[in-house]
Amino acid sequence: MDGPAEIRCHQIVEIVTDYFEGALDEADRTRFEMHIVVCRGCENYLQQMRVAAATAEDVPAEEPDPQQMAELVDAFRGWKRRTLEER
Repeated sequence: MDGPAEIRCHQIVEIVTDYFEGALDEADRTRFEMHIVVCRGCENYLQQMRVAAATAEDVPAEEPDPQQMAELVDAFRGWKRRTLEER
């Protein structure tokens, strides 16, 4: 991170997952939490991410339809081929 006590909003966005997973060291976690206390926008962002994470946990995992997966792979390969040809 930047300075001893500073953390910027874009850094909050970059490390929010590490914060949720407990992967930040003590100094970075403290700076993260201090920023959240004083920055209303980042506090709101953190709450939105908590809701999104909780919602995602409730979604059952499903295997993709094999036909749809094949169509997506074909579409991607076609896009990639066209992109390479344009170079």
